[in-house]
Amino acid sequence: MNESAITAAAEATPVHPPGFRFRRGINWMLLGLTYASYYICRYNLAIAAPRVMDQFGFSNTGFGTINSARDWCYAFGQFVNGLLTDRLGGKQAMAIGGLLTIGLNVAFGLVPLLVAALPLAVAGGDAWVTPATVALALFVVVRGLDGYAQAFGAPGMIKINTAWFTRSERGRFAGIFGLMIQFGQITINTFGPLLLVTGLTIPLLITTLHLGANDWRILFWVPPVVVAAVVAVMYRVVKNHPEEAGYRVQHAADEDHAHADHEEKIPLRIVFKSIARKKMVWIVAGAYFCTGVVRTAQNAWWVVYFDRQWGLDIAESALVAITGALLPIAAFLGSIGSGFVSDLLFRGRRAPVAVALYGIESLVILISALVLGGRAASPLMAAVMMQLISLTCNSTHSILGAAAAMDLGGRQMAGFASGVIDSFQYIGAGLAGIGLGLLLDRAVETALGWNAWFYFMLPFSLAGMLLMGYVWLATRGRAVHGA
Repeated sequence: MNESAITAAAEATPVHPPGFRFRRGINWMLLGLTYASYYICRYNLAIAAPRVMDQFGFSNTGFGTINSARDWCYAFGQFVNGLLTDRLGGKQAMAIGGLLTIGLNVAFGLVPLLVAALPLAVAGGDAWVTPATVALALFVVVRGLDGYAQAFGAPGMIKINTAWFTRSERGRFAGIFGLMIQFGQITINTFGPLLLVTGLTIPLLITTLHLGANDWRILFWVPPVVVAAVVAVMYRVVKNHPEEAGYRVQHAADEDHAHADHEEKIPLRIVFKSIARKKMVWIVAGAYFCTGVVRTAQNAWWVVYFDRQWGLDIAESALVAITGALLPIAAFLGSIGSGFVSDLLFRGRRAPVAVALYGIESLVILISALVLGGRAASPLMAAVMMQLISLTCNSTHSILGAAAAMDLGGRQMAGFASGVIDSFQYIGAGLAGIGLGLLLDRAVETALGWNAWFYFMLPFSLAGMLLMGYVWLATRGRAVHGA
């Protein structure tokens, strides 16, 4: 057996010291729960969207602007916070992001109270200064800051897990990464509508806060409590790398930075240059841009779609509630499946799997547009197509954003590598906010209607397939990390 075959066999069956897998499992579980709690405070707006829009009279463009603010600030944060994470440590970065998102979600729910307390500020002679415009401005600022805060999460988690997982395990990690994300979405999609239906009474120090049924603020004041509890436990238990937990891990000979000192802090300029010079980082980032458009177009707008197109409210319609509960499960199945396929059938190569996923996704989106624009259109058919789109777009999300980022950055620079790649996803996501909102405001007045939603996603899915097709062709027959 030649040296390359021996190395491949070693990577396929990594040997760990006694107790290592159990300790890694605890580490990973708490990291995943922390990141999932972030998502409870991220997808709450999608559930609340129709009510927020109706209360202030926001158009699709107005709602899309709030989403774009969060996504573009998240993109900026990923780029910056990836560098900071490589200096601070993954656990520290995740704790900072969690604390900030707690405060900013509470602040989002306080915006209506603030607007109501400023009658002079909205009663001037300028017609554009209205309660709606003031509220929109405040929502944009608060949600934008929250986007930056949550951008500490992915680089922190990926940096830690790069140290704990060998390359041949990272595709499966990416699948589990997708599961933890979806666990947060399952939680808010399931319990969010229940909170809207039942309301809640919250005892405070000097008074009691009553949130009645259909009060959307409950979706921004309950989830932060979950984040606070999880972050506290995570910070106490999680270790940034195996050595910190007392393990000496023997990596494969060609493992990323296996020779490097895990305590060494590489200067930021070196990290920046090392990642910026990798051509494949930017191509994968371009494909992830496309994933960001499609994934966010669905995640941010599906509740509004059912409400506006079919007249179905998530707090009243069993079909929409079940759709919301199943969407994250479909996403998880795609994430975990793509990770196992890339690890076990393609020996850690991500590009072939990504090409197939983008191709299937494009076909699903096209069929959705044709079927839901024809005689077979129905809420049930729309719910089915939602599941298929969720499965495919979240598959590419996990395999490129987590596994490829770890491969390309290694344990010392995974934070910045994931930050660069993920920032492009959220630049694309921003287009699915204000850009899609503008398109929908115009399309709903035409025969195209909400079918424009699907046609908006299709070109980006095809572009992602072409970009990863290039990566696949360019790296066939030679080992290129992340390809």
